[in-house]
Amino acid sequence: MCLMDKLFRSYRPLIAIPVAITVIALLIVVFNGLNESVDLRGGSLADLTLEKSISNAELESILKEKLGLDDVKVISAAGNRVTVQFGTGVDVMKVTDALDGVAKINSYRSVGPLLSKQALNQIYWAIGFAFLFMSITVFIIFRDPIPSVAVILAAVSDIIIALGGMSVFGIPLSLASIGAILMLIGYSVDTDILLTTRLLKQRKGEINRRAFGAMKTGLTMSITAIASMTALYLVTLFIIPEARVLSNIAAVLIIGLAGDILTTWLMNLGILKWYLEAKA
Repeated sequence: MCLMDKLFRSYRPLIAIPVAITVIALLIVVFNGLNESVDLRGGSLADLTLEKSISNAELESILKEKLGLDDVKVISAAGNRVTVQFGTGVDVMKVTDALDGVAKINSYRSVGPLLSKQALNQIYWAIGFAFLFMSITVFIIFRDPIPSVAVILAAVSDIIIALGGMSVFGIPLSLASIGAILMLIGYSVDTDILLTTRLLKQRKGEINRRAFGAMKTGLTMSITAIASMTALYLVTLFIIPEARVLSNIAAVLIIGLAGDILTTWLMNLGILKWYLEAKA
């Protein structure tokens, strides 16, 4: 508790840590961009089983040469299982001929640009409604602008950090990863509301002790969720590599939940303590 007291007393400089990480993540997204999945950009996706040992670069080179395409990319590989993304729709028979003696196609699907545009519109609406209802709920619960804005800022930071991690690790932006981001909003609001309720609604005990109690509960929730998502990621990565959607969801949540620990217990806690001290 002595260490926590020192941490809580020097909270103002600590606010800068999650803010700096959020800014860095935002810059990474802006300058490095995000890979869009076939769901969003259109194109074709082929799950392959390799029939001989070959590197990802060699496989891409063979497909580009035989299909006459430039936009061919291996997006995942585990053992002899490989997933290849084509930037445009390609006839499955041409791909089969190009892979003769190299790999066998397990599944193949194409998404047209019209469907991908509809999916992108659905994403915008989903995120917009999520933030709208989250903001309304937070303002109804606390009826105080500063704590409410702090909760919303923490959620926004979590999403930016998750997007930055997706950009760094090459996790594609897809309907599945957007679903993970929407789940992340729920996780973020849970811990932030827990902290804000303990500090503002409960009057028993000192602020630091109330914050420490909230931190124990919140960190337990976050660490448990990270552990379960890590287990899911490892299982899908090594045992069922074809379940790429699940591994992407798990990876996004791991990154976002790790960021949530910083934004909740450094930034949001710092803002609330600053607010309560100014109000006292």
